[in-house]
Amino acid sequence: MASEAKPSHAIDVHTPSVARMYDWLLGGVENYASDRRACQDLLKIAPSTQVLARNNRAFLQRVVRVLARDYGVEQFIDHGSGLPTQDNVHQIAQRINPGCRVVYVDNDPIVLAHGRTTLQENQNTAIIQADMRDTDSILDHEETRRLIDFKRPVAALFVSVLHCLPDTRDERDPAAVIRRVASRLGPGSFMVICQLVSDDAGVRDGVTRLMDDCTGGTWGRVREPDEVRAYFNGMRTLEPGLVDVIDWRPDHRPPLPEQRATDWVEWGGVARL
Repeated sequence: MASEAKPSHAIDVHTPSVARMYDWLLGGVENYASDRRACQDLLKIAPSTQVLARNNRAFLQRVVRVLARDYGVEQFIDHGSGLPTQDNVHQIAQRINPGCRVVYVDNDPIVLAHGRTTLQENQNTAIIQADMRDTDSILDHEETRRLIDFKRPVAALFVSVLHCLPDTRDERDPAAVIRRVASRLGPGSFMVICQLVSDDAGVRDGVTRLMDDCTGGTWGRVREPDEVRAYFNGMRTLEPGLVDVIDWRPDHRPPLPEQRATDWVEWGGVARL
């Protein structure tokens, strides 16, 4: 998860950060009391949220492994990357191919600080502090140009971030962002997209209100599967198509019932351009 507020170098410990909330849900320690309180409120609405967070992280790790190993992808741009944790994108990809290059993008200043510390020894990675909607500034950034060859396939990752963006019906709308990024990537590139969805209107509305309130209006909306399906218009999805991410090429079949979130899910998939 990643917030979409304007980039800033100031760390606000009193307003919950989506990146830090996600860190707490995964069992991390890079979070503050405000983040933990918001997570507790979130769990009251959707008690299976920690299961969902783990499923989402496992999906990201599987996707990167599959794309690097089975499709030979060597370049990744991770939009809304969040705080560094175990088995980040570059670690997974570079275990398969040490030459893989990764650009992380987030607008949370604590993500930037921790990311630069974590990545300073790795010349094939970079982190950019930017709003994920600012496609041109991200793709034309000097660090992106240093690492990414747009004549070759690139995997653009939008994993559990689009629900952080409001519907705007202009070039900053989530669907417009996806179309713009896809238009900048060459043939054979991949779009990896999933976001929070629920069939329960109470969960959708309750979580949306909570997150909008606690982040000071810098959040988007829990959506429905058909809305996420529209992000993939004109793209060819890889098997098994668009699914609850726990069902996207799982390591073990079938996933155990206790591994499934019950209130809401991360829903999406992978498309090849």
